[in-house]
Amino acid sequence: MPQTSPESRIEPIVQQDVLIIGSGAAGLSLALRLPQRLSIALLAKGSLEESNTFYAQGGISAVRHARDSLESHVLDTLNAGAGLCDEGRVRLVVERGPGNIDWLDNLGVEFTRFPNPATGPEYHLTREGGHSHRRVIHAADHTGREMQQRLDRMARLRPNIRIQENHLALDLITENKLERPGNRVLGAYVYDIANDRVQTFAARFVVIATGGAGKVYLYTSNPDLATGDGIAMAWRAGCRVANMEFIQFHPTCLYHPQAKSFLITEAVRGEGGHLLLADGERFMHRFDGRAELAPRDIVARAIDHEMKRTGADHLWLDISHKPAAFIREHFPTIHGKCLEFGIDITQAPIPVVPAAHYTCGGVVCDERARTDLPGLYCIGEAAYTGLHGANRMASNSLLECLVFGQLAAEDIGRQSARTQMPEDLPIWDESRVSDPNEEVMVAHNWDELRRFMWDYVGIVRSNRRLERALHRIDMLRREIREYYGNFRVSNDLLELRNLVDVADLIIRSARRRHESRGLHYNLDFPFRDDQQQNQPTILYPDSYRPGPDR
Repeated sequence: MPQTSPESRIEPIVQQDVLIIGSGAAGLSLALRLPQRLSIALLAKGSLEESNTFYAQGGISAVRHARDSLESHVLDTLNAGAGLCDEGRVRLVVERGPGNIDWLDNLGVEFTRFPNPATGPEYHLTREGGHSHRRVIHAADHTGREMQQRLDRMARLRPNIRIQENHLALDLITENKLERPGNRVLGAYVYDIANDRVQTFAARFVVIATGGAGKVYLYTSNPDLATGDGIAMAWRAGCRVANMEFIQFHPTCLYHPQAKSFLITEAVRGEGGHLLLADGERFMHRFDGRAELAPRDIVARAIDHEMKRTGADHLWLDISHKPAAFIREHFPTIHGKCLEFGIDITQAPIPVVPAAHYTCGGVVCDERARTDLPGLYCIGEAAYTGLHGANRMASNSLLECLVFGQLAAEDIGRQSARTQMPEDLPIWDESRVSDPNEEVMVAHNWDELRRFMWDYVGIVRSNRRLERALHRIDMLRREIREYYGNFRVSNDLLELRNLVDVADLIIRSARRRHESRGLHYNLDFPFRDDQQQNQPTILYPDSYRPGPDR
C-alpha cells in the first residue's frame, strides 16, 4: 500500500474538485463547460497543444444545410458503424451537433465560410467518406489546430482551471485499491515528467480524456502521446472496455522517410482526389461503387490489398487535376507540408500509405459519460459510447468529444453538491524500488510490440496471426510487470506498460469476434455474421463490480 516516498520525488497532496486527465477537445471543452465554482486540474501529457485534436485536419460533422437532415446524419453513421452502433447514442450526439457548433462559434473558433449575398456568410461544408451530404464544418485543413488553440486560450483565462503540462497520470486511486468499502474513484497518482516525481491528486470527480492508442502500431497518424493511457488505467481500476478490435486505419498518410505521422485528410478525396496505382490507374471502383468516397475501412483495405498485390510500398493520391488556386485555398497545410519534402501537390500526386488512426472502442460509459466506477467519467477517443460501432464515420470524432464533454459537465454539475472531497489518501511509495539499470529493455520491448501488432493485428488479421500476437504479448507483459515492480517509474516505462495492456485488450477482443465487420477483417472468418456476432465485444476485468451506486 503506498505510504512513504523520498521527499525529492513527491509534493503535498493536490486537491481539486475535478481532475481532467487529457487536454484535447474533450478535456478542454469539458473544463470550459463546468461550473466556475468548481476547481479544476487539467493535465496535459506534453504541452497543452500536443494532442490528437491539434492534428485533426478534416472538421466536425453537423447538420447545417437545408438539404441535409438529422435523420440523414443518423442513418449515415449507422451505416458506417456496420450494425454495431447504439442508435439512441447516435441520435443523442447528432441532435446536439448544431448547438455545439454554435458554442464553438461563440467562443470565436474561425470556421471557413463563403459569402452569400442573401443571408450573409455561410459555413463552407465539405463531404467525406460515408456522408451522403456535405456536412463537415471546417477551418481550411487545420480544424483541430484552430479549435485547440481557441479552447486553450479560453481555458487559460479561467481562474478556476489549473493547467499542468508534462503530467502523465500513472494510476487511478479507488476505494477498492485502498481496501475501503465501495469502489469510488478518489483521485490519481500522476507522474510529473519535468521534475521526475510522483504526485497524488485527490478529486471529487475524475475524467479520462486521454485520447486513443495509435502508438501501439508501427505506423500511425497519431502523435507520440497516443499510448492508450486512460483506457489502460480504467481497465486496471475495474472498468469494462468494449470494441477494442475496431482500430481505424486512415487510408492516406504521407509516405516519406522524413514525414513523421502526417495525415492527408479525407477531404482531399471528398474534393475529388483520385487514388492511383504506380502506373497512374485508378482502382477504388473495383472495391466499392462509391470509389474514393467509400468509408475508411473499405479504402484502407483496398490500398493494403493493392500494395500487397503489386509489391508496392505506397500508392498515390492525386488532386493535381483541380485548379492550383483551389488546392492552395482548401489545403494550405497539406500543400505547405508536402512542399517541405519536395512534393508540389498542385502538379504531382502525393505518396500515401495507410496508418493506425483512431481507436473506435474504449472504456464503457453511459449517456452521461459515466463509467462503471462512481466518480469516474470518460470522454473522447478513450471512451466507448456506442456512437462509432464497428467503424467511425469521418469527422464524427470531434463532435463526440464536444457532446460528451457537454453531457459530463452537466452531470458533474448536478452531482457536485452532494459529493465530498476524499480524505487521507496515501502518497506514492518508492521505498522498495531502485533506479532503472536496463532501460534498453524498455526501448526494445516498445519496438517489438509495435512491430508485431502491425504484422499480426493490423488491417487484415487471421487466427494464426492473433495467436502469435497473444503469445508475444503474454511474454512482454511478464517482463514489464517485473521491471515495473522493481524500478522507479519513468515516462517511457509508464507508456510501455499502458501500451502492452491496450495491445492485450485489442488482441483478446479480436479473437472473440469470429466474423469480418467494419474495421475488423479476419481471413478465417471473411463474412459478416449477424446471427451470432451482432453485439459489441465487452471485456470484464477481474475486479469488475456490476451496478455501481452513482
